[in-house]
Amino acid sequence: MSLLTGMRDIALPNLICPDHRSALKRDLALDRYLCEAGCEFPIVRGIPRFVAEGGYWTSFGLQWNKFRKTQLDSYTGAKISHDRLRRLMGGTLNVLKDQRVLEAGCGAGRFTEVMLDAGAQVIAVDISAAVDANFANCGGHENYFVCQSDLLRLPFSSGQFDVVVCVGVIQHTPSPEETIQTLCSHVKPGGQLVMDHYARGYPQSLSRRALRSFLLKRSERLRMSYCLTMAGLLWPVHRLLWRLRGLRGIQRIRGYFLRFSPLVDYHDAYPQLVPGLLREWAILDTHDTLTDVYKHLRSKEEIEKHLKQCGMIDIEVNYGGNGVEARALKVANA
Repeated sequence: MSLLTGMRDIALPNLICPDHRSALKRDLALDRYLCEAGCEFPIVRGIPRFVAEGGYWTSFGLQWNKFRKTQLDSYTGAKISHDRLRRLMGGTLNVLKDQRVLEAGCGAGRFTEVMLDAGAQVIAVDISAAVDANFANCGGHENYFVCQSDLLRLPFSSGQFDVVVCVGVIQHTPSPEETIQTLCSHVKPGGQLVMDHYARGYPQSLSRRALRSFLLKRSERLRMSYCLTMAGLLWPVHRLLWRLRGLRGIQRIRGYFLRFSPLVDYHDAYPQLVPGLLREWAILDTHDTLTDVYKHLRSKEEIEKHLKQCGMIDIEVNYGGNGVEARALKVANA
């Protein structure tokens, strides 16, 4: 059954009301979903919406729609997202083939497209307007569905997904432990949860801490404007120091400058990106790190302990990537 006009057939879990847990029916005339208790959920620009506009997540929607393609492997010609997801999955993406995957916090679709290309059936969810960017990037794929929803109030019954993937998201939710518990509940018996989280010791320079405190008191659009202006001033210096890094003494000067500058710099991490893309990544992730309302940090041991409390087994937790990376299985039915 296809839920949305123009989308290809996809065997979706039945949609339910996030508040009353009752089945939703689509009203074709009004283009919205209705529950028997009277709740109404509109379909806007082809995407079901289960959250109201506004909230702590607004800046994320703004950045992903402005930089809709920046981190897509299909746009960069690199395999940065592919390689990161493959590592998170334990070294292979073959395990995703023909699996029903819940991507919790899908952003603009950097991992969505990788999973679709690996043969997964992806149900992508984000609390922010990033779903518009995700739909624009991935809407033409088979076996794809996207909706806007709070991860704590998903419009799906529990235990419906072979794999739940949550990358770069949990640390930005009000309660990481509550988010992890909810995600575990949506893994079917025998299924897998794949996630990451910022680690304790996450690099927060003095300049970034100060700017984040300043920007969080401003409007979302002013935050973006500030980051764009700052990049315009600082990026030429970042670029010049990278080009001169082979000269005597420049590398030391560059090291001091990078500790001072609030602009995220990926010259060393992703030298395969062309200068224009490096600049886009710099602006995007600078905005991301300076405007996130929640920035929780957890240790490897804390993540592992909570996964055990959620009843998960075969837990693998390691430091890597953006901090802590974890995989765990849900006990299969006897």
